[in-house]
Amino acid sequence: MFSRRQMLHRTAAGFGMVGLSGLLGARAQAEGTSRQTHFTPKAKRVIFMFLNGGPSHVDTFDPKPALKAHEGEQPTGDLYRKYKGTGFMPSPLTFAKQGRSGIEVSESLPHLSSVIDDCCVIRSMHTDVPNHEPGLLMMNTGNLQPVRPSLGSWVLYGLGSENQNLPGYVVLRPSPKIVVGPALWSNSFLPAEYQATSVVTENMQLDKLVANIKNSKLNYEQQREQLDLLGTLNRMHLKQRGNDGELDGQIKAMETAFAMQKRAMQTFDIAQEPAYIRAMYGETPFARSCLLARRLVEDGVRFVSIYYTLGGSNQPWDTHSNHDEGHKKLCLDADKAAAALIRDLKGRGMLEDTLVIFGGEFGRTPYAQNQEKAKHGRDHHHTAFSYLLAGGGVKGGLTYGTSDEFGMNAQENPVHVHDLHATILHLLGLNHEQLTYQYAGRDFRLTDVYGNVVRDIIA
Repeated sequence: MFSRRQMLHRTAAGFGMVGLSGLLGARAQAEGTSRQTHFTPKAKRVIFMFLNGGPSHVDTFDPKPALKAHEGEQPTGDLYRKYKGTGFMPSPLTFAKQGRSGIEVSESLPHLSSVIDDCCVIRSMHTDVPNHEPGLLMMNTGNLQPVRPSLGSWVLYGLGSENQNLPGYVVLRPSPKIVVGPALWSNSFLPAEYQATSVVTENMQLDKLVANIKNSKLNYEQQREQLDLLGTLNRMHLKQRGNDGELDGQIKAMETAFAMQKRAMQTFDIAQEPAYIRAMYGETPFARSCLLARRLVEDGVRFVSIYYTLGGSNQPWDTHSNHDEGHKKLCLDADKAAAALIRDLKGRGMLEDTLVIFGGEFGRTPYAQNQEKAKHGRDHHHTAFSYLLAGGGVKGGLTYGTSDEFGMNAQENPVHVHDLHATILHLLGLNHEQLTYQYAGRDFRLTDVYGNVVRDIIA
């Protein structure tokens, strides 16, 4: 036993630690809710440029001279859809070796050619179904049917957020009318806090882009006072309901929405960028979305998906007719912005820990569709297509895998969508077999019971 004086003397030094713990707690809260990874990550964040509709691999990153030698000949086998008068269709575009690495890239991608030494091209991608809806779901959620958690939701669940003033997962879509739609970025059975914040980017005016953020009647301090009171009531409400995860997610979402009043109005305002940076990206909807994506990850957003548009189409790369002309127009737009994003991230020292992904739900057939018509196209093709990755611990200046001489089937080192997802998670420091969530009596994961990390593309 000791006196009150002795007790105060012995514990006085501890009071400073009480204050310090409060400061450290506030700092940790301000910096977000990052979690421990399974192993040391190479990437901290992801930007996924998604080319809705499926770009043609034989017109971008996978040259096939054999198509010219066999032009017009009809393919054989189960993959061939026997349209009238259909035959092998060579690319009208010239391929040339680019950069120090000498990777062959189509002339339709001059800007990406200039940064190809920072990129890895996978030429042996394949998926399960050549239809848009299941293809989109597979690439975005790892499952052919809705509704499973999206790739971005799994990443946020595994890593947590890097900030509390912006959402951890943002989807930039050019129109409310995206094929499949919200199921592509759903949190599904994961807690509500891992749901993406979807932003329609057809109008980049700040009050349209992030509408209804500002309170027209109360200032920030008055709202903070109200929110503190609501927070007390919410905690009581949550406790009475057994700390329900869905309710907790809604409460956190409202807190984030409040915090966004200050931060989002700055981050989403691309007009703050210097004129030369905006010119580097371009002035198209996709270009502005790419620039916004860079600003978002720079301010701590963990995962950004950019869905592509051109001319109002929600599946612009779906070139069933007039393929040759359509492909050139699409590349003219997407190429410049994608390369600008990679170059901009590198210039800011962010590319090394930001994984950039560029591709669609599948490729397009090496043979023609509607060849009897003047403006023929290419059909859906799921057994061989290409993907481009940059930064985030990926080897630059590398091609991985091959398709056969016509680009019909993945041949050497085939990479399934599950393998791609496993590799993305691995680069982020997450073991895809251990990142699980129990629902309906069993453990679920992004890659289901499949997937192998493609270790040869990791630096």
